[in-house]
Amino acid sequence: MSDLTIEDLQPSDEDAVQQCAAILVEAFRGHTDAWPDLPSALETVRESFEGAASRIARDADGRVVGWVGALSDYDGHAWEVHPLAVAPDAQRRGIGRRLVADIETLAAAGGANTLWLGTDDEDGRTSLGGVDPYPDPLAALAAIPNRGGHPYEFYQRCGFVLVGMLPDANGPGKPDIFTAKRLTPTGPIKG
Repeated sequence: MSDLTIEDLQPSDEDAVQQCAAILVEAFRGHTDAWPDLPSALETVRESFEGAASRIARDADGRVVGWVGALSDYDGHAWEVHPLAVAPDAQRRGIGRRLVADIETLAAAGGANTLWLGTDDEDGRTSLGGVDPYPDPLAALAAIPNRGGHPYEFYQRCGFVLVGMLPDANGPGKPDIFTAKRLTPTGPIKG
């Protein structure tokens, strides 16, 4: 989408804030209980202003078609993508990839070494959902297939790797799957 612009989401731009919240509800409907309605999504959008970044993608008509937030963690060494949402009617056009690349650039410029995120499986779209991965959660993670369009593969296409999981993070059989991406080259690590 060549006519896409990415910019900071301004707290004073109430129309854009409302559009981001609506996108959050629409994009995650049926996959998570995190944003079941506009008030819960608005709370998340407004909380993003306390984070490291809150960025929007606008189409040629000025409509917000995607939103990404980021939090600075671990004394600035790592940034968490939280959340990323693209309007359902604008998905699969490279908008999410461009928003992730934008956050990568900002995080690296801010001194972060790593970009990471958790991507929940609350609806059984991977082999980790709806099962008990114990006694060896890492073996279960290593053998993960995508059964239904789970976004972890999108992040892998953006250069992220699976780095862990938290079983039952969202209730029994509903894990959080962690991905991360190194932003800065590293030489030998000295202990």
